[in-house]
Amino acid sequence: TKCIQILAANFFGPQKNTYIRVSLPAVCFVWQIAMVVLFGVFIRYDEESDEKGWNEFKKSHNITSNIENDFYFRYPSFQDVHVMIFVGFGFLMTFLKRYSFGGVGFNFLIAAFGLQWALLMQGWFHALDPVTGKITIGIESLINADFCCAGSLIAYGALLGKVSPVQLMVVTLFGVTLFAVEEYIILDLFHCRDAGGAMVIHTFGGYYGLAISWVLYRPNLNLSKRLNGSVYHSDLFAMIGALFLWMFWPSFNSAITNHGAGQHRTVINTYLALASCVLTTFAISSMSQKKGKLDMVHIQNASLAAGVAMGTAAELMITPYGSIIVGFCCGIISTFGYLYVTPFLEKKLKLQDTCGIHNLHAVPGMLGGFVGAIVAATATEEIYGKEGLIETFDLTGKFENRTMSTQGGYQAAGTCVAIAFGLVGGVCVGFILRFPIWGDPADDFCFDDEAYWELPEDEETIPPVLEYNNHMVNKHHDTHESQFSLEES
Repeated sequence: TKCIQILAANFFGPQKNTYIRVSLPAVCFVWQIAMVVLFGVFIRYDEESDEKGWNEFKKSHNITSNIENDFYFRYPSFQDVHVMIFVGFGFLMTFLKRYSFGGVGFNFLIAAFGLQWALLMQGWFHALDPVTGKITIGIESLINADFCCAGSLIAYGALLGKVSPVQLMVVTLFGVTLFAVEEYIILDLFHCRDAGGAMVIHTFGGYYGLAISWVLYRPNLNLSKRLNGSVYHSDLFAMIGALFLWMFWPSFNSAITNHGAGQHRTVINTYLALASCVLTTFAISSMSQKKGKLDMVHIQNASLAAGVAMGTAAELMITPYGSIIVGFCCGIISTFGYLYVTPFLEKKLKLQDTCGIHNLHAVPGMLGGFVGAIVAATATEEIYGKEGLIETFDLTGKFENRTMSTQGGYQAAGTCVAIAFGLVGGVCVGFILRFPIWGDPADDFCFDDEAYWELPEDEETIPPVLEYNNHMVNKHHDTHESQFSLEES
């Protein structure tokens, strides 16, 4: 029995080894080869991207110009969403002083894998032809695949600096799978409206990441405390990511909305909410400090919360002032979250949330779901018109007799489903990630790129005497110049 105890202690014990030379290439190669096989078996072009199919589609729909192809309508939105996924999310995670490569690099890796797996998972649930057994994909499929990745990238925010790239691939594999299932339940079975993903993307992704982080609690994470923070230039890089997200969020929320008034309205509502959110974020950030100084963490993150909260309601007739009210409240709630809730969660619930996704995604997403439910329940024919009500809520087929109060109830239920999937799925995935086979760093080696990246030599390695001499030479040179110009004048 002693031998068994020793073996168990070695297996589940604190020994950590960040050697991933075998595991990471194996996962990348095997999973990418699996993608080749699965794409070969299942994925085909849809009628608007297939040469023969498009020509037949034009004839049958009496279309004379190629400009009618959905590509020209959706591609600008796709570009914006794609930039948000790779540049926005990636650079928002570069705020840690020694983890910028990991933030933007691992974001790149898991998004590139996730979007391929998402095309398959979403295809099996939404676009599988029962006759041919094939999945057809077009430009809208690519946007939805990017959305699907976003759930796992949000979860990465809670785990930033504490997990290996192999663990992140596992998080993405299960994250995309769970996303496709909860999205099918919420959008197809419950028939909810959630174009910007307040429920299916942000609420799910937020609680999924928080649940994983809770299971992977590190009692000695304070050993890496010196690196769990930012420096001047890392916060500036993170602000670049935040601004890309902020600018393109109207595109994110409107990318798959209905042609016409629906998409137009979504952009206006998101735009106004985001602007309002910035002012209240600055206000609360300043109020919270004795000298009224601003905290860059609040400005980078809380100013985006309105985009999340408008994910469901933006395409509905929430009115411009309603959007501004949502933004106003989100800036306050999210900034308070960073000030008080995140420290409370870490101290009392043993929940270590590196990026504060609880305040940027989980809570605003949940609020967005319930705001959407209220706006849907109060929708009337007087506001939307009969046709508008049918078009906005897609009240056709078996849903044509659904009342607005029932729709509101389903919207609220959808939000609860997203929370449940995130929490239960996250706990299960967290226990899988606890096995000591993934190459995750020790408690005193977190938030450090050195664990997984070849790092260039730091400037500090220049001998200090030389640095001092160079500095003084420049300084004397500047002084002489200034004296000379004074004499001249």
